[in-house]
Amino acid sequence: MKNKRQMLWSALLKGYGVLFLVFLYLPLGLIVAFSFNANPINVAEWTGFTLDWYATIFQGASVEGNFDAAFTESPERIFDVIRTSFVVALSAASAATVIGTATALALARHKFFGKRFYQALLLLPMLVPDIVLGIALLIFFVGVGIELGLMTIIIGHVTFLSSYVFVVVSARLAGMDTTLEQASADLGAGPLTTFRRVTLPQIMPGVVGGFLLAFIISLDDVVITYFIAGVGSQTLPLFILAMMRRGLRPQITALAVLILLFSLIVASIGLILRNRKP
Repeated sequence: MKNKRQMLWSALLKGYGVLFLVFLYLPLGLIVAFSFNANPINVAEWTGFTLDWYATIFQGASVEGNFDAAFTESPERIFDVIRTSFVVALSAASAATVIGTATALALARHKFFGKRFYQALLLLPMLVPDIVLGIALLIFFVGVGIELGLMTIIIGHVTFLSSYVFVVVSARLAGMDTTLEQASADLGAGPLTTFRRVTLPQIMPGVVGGFLLAFIISLDDVVITYFIAGVGSQTLPLFILAMMRRGLRPQITALAVLILLFSLIVASIGLILRNRKP
């Protein structure tokens, strides 16, 4: 009787796990599937397989029934917003990596009054709703007289990406053996030499993982960027959001699949490096 009950619970848990995964990934699977749908008007109605929508993104090829001028007439516009997104993501992730790593090292190696409170403040940008943070940044930039544009997007992204890097690097520092640093100091090496030759090599997987995580979050951000982008700067997520206002086109699903694929690759590399043993 007991064995039957355990088998029943095991089957229920497995079934729940399968349903949970289906609930999470079925929408993504549908986006991938319908990005190959030949129907140019109704994405949800399957009429055949085609690769034309990917061609319209990269080549601006005009296919029958495709009336979305943003893709057929000006593919350069797509590459322009992609270039802007990469500039923002690389700049913000690089600055956030430096700030987050330095902060994690300072909190891991030094004790001071209010340390726990300071750690809580560092996690706050991750907990605050994006719309609240976006409005706060908008008010700040307008209040100090900074013109909204590419620079405000980068600064805004750094404010919350630093927290993600801090968490990743702190986790790496928590499992790090400090005896090597002490031995380096005993042998006469200065703090900078110890950091460069002992500390940094050990935490490098966490630093790189934090950078990649910050990069992909910046690349995908919509809400905060929407408030602080201004008129002259548009990232890829904002471009897709603008296109969605005219309806869901198959080219948009194809572009979403490419973004999804790139995000999965970068996120996987970041997770592998973060969990890599020294």
